Amino acid sequence: MQKLTNPGGGSSYTILCADGSIHDDADGFLRLYEGSGTQKTYAYCLVDHLRWCARERLTAERTTLRDLLRYMGAVGAQVPMPWGQPWRLPPKRPYGASALKGAAACLKGYYLYVCTGSGTNAELRTALAVQRLPTKADRSRAFLGHALKSMPSNPLAPTGRPTRRHPKMLPEGTRPHLLEQVNTARDAMVVQWLSDTAMRIGGLAGLHLVDLHLRRGAACGECRDPHVHVCHRWANPNEAAAKIKPEWQMTDGVISGGEIYRVSPAMINRYFRYITTEYTQHAASHGMLLIQLAGPRRGQPWTADAARGMLRRAGRRAGLPGRIKPQAFRHQLTNDVLDVSGDPMVAKLVGNWSSAQMVDEVYGHPDLHSPQFTAALENVWGEQE
Repeated sequence: MQKLTNPGGGSSYTILCADGSIHDDADGFLRLYEGSGTQKTYAYCLVDHLRWCARERLTAERTTLRDLLRYMGAVGAQVPMPWGQPWRLPPKRPYGASALKGAAACLKGYYLYVCTGSGTNAELRTALAVQRLPTKADRSRAFLGHALKSMPSNPLAPTGRPTRRHPKMLPEGTRPHLLEQVNTARDAMVVQWLSDTAMRIGGLAGLHLVDLHLRRGAACGECRDPHVHVCHRWANPNEAAAKIKPEWQMTDGVISGGEIYRVSPAMINRYFRYITTEYTQHAASHGMLLIQLAGPRRGQPWTADAARGMLRRAGRRAGLPGRIKPQAFRHQLTNDVLDVSGDPMVAKLVGNWSSAQMVDEVYGHPDLHSPQFTAALENVWGEQE
């Protein structure tokens, strides 16, 4: 796989053959997703599959649905058939449920693109272009869902009803312990901002100073309290990009749109401490919020991977169990807000989640030590007079 830096900023991905030439079919397929994070994900999935095909001596013209199912079994799917020699050997691990879904979507799209474009392998095209009856969830998500007659299906996708497990929360006392162990005002600001908002690490690392409206009555008029706008910018120098991509615009130097997150007084305090000390010492011309404070790239934008590494090292120094990951802060805040409010819609708005139903399913668990839970159980047991 080859990463390409575009002249206007941002990155593209393609796949090369063993002799260094471009794999035309893979390159054409990946170009369909130019400018999106899907291109990177599909590039990683596709290069792994093409290596497997080279070992199995398969081409797109000769590949069958059974071959694709064998590959899915080799990377971790539960397929009731022999799939040959092991493929993902240690230290590589089998794909998880989410990665298997992504790989299945990538393979279906790739082979339909190649076989349709070349007019070959009609048997595989027919096997992949199957339909299914729409479910109740499909109808509720679709506009004019009552008119749906069929939905596209993927025979490579893992079977079974998807289950939602409870996400991993932060260990007890994570924020104060991390704040004691971080070494810079920038790191302390990152810990505070992740703790007090449901911001993703890609969105935080991609913030520009113009995205911060840290006073009441900002000119954008979209939130009267202090807030930030998380805007998806494909050409960020540190390649940090927001996962969700709502429309945003700049008018007369004022940002509007994007994902809006309220900020706390503690976040504003940490921000000014960082800006007036470390940021001004390494004046940056790129306008991004988080910068590197040491090394040959001092003053350049700080990457999301560097922030993850800082959290991991600070957690290790603090003696916290497990690995401290940025998404755990998002899960913890959503869980805490739902516990306090009891309203999934409030938790949805705080975390900018896609639906209140998802928040209720994942985070709406009862507190086993609450007075209401104890009273209900004792009443059933007959221990109350």
